[in-house]
Amino acid sequence: MSEQPAPASSTPRQQLDAAAADAVRAYAARTRANADRLAGVLEDIAANGLPAVEDCTPWEELREAHRARLAVQRAAVA
Repeated sequence: MSEQPAPASSTPRQQLDAAAADAVRAYAARTRANADRLAGVLEDIAANGLPAVEDCTPWEELREAHRARLAVQRAAVA
């Protein structure tokens, strides 16, 4: 993806209100930060190899931690 705006088309685009535009920009910033973090991890693996198994967290633990975070979010919304 590029930070360049989309090319102009012949049909007018619907403008967002200020709050919606700010929300889209915030989402883009979070997405970009996550992509940068992932790229850093991949570059580290490329430079240094895979980490030792003892230094890694099993995926089951990661899954359960994520499920717990989702449960807290759902409870907060309800």
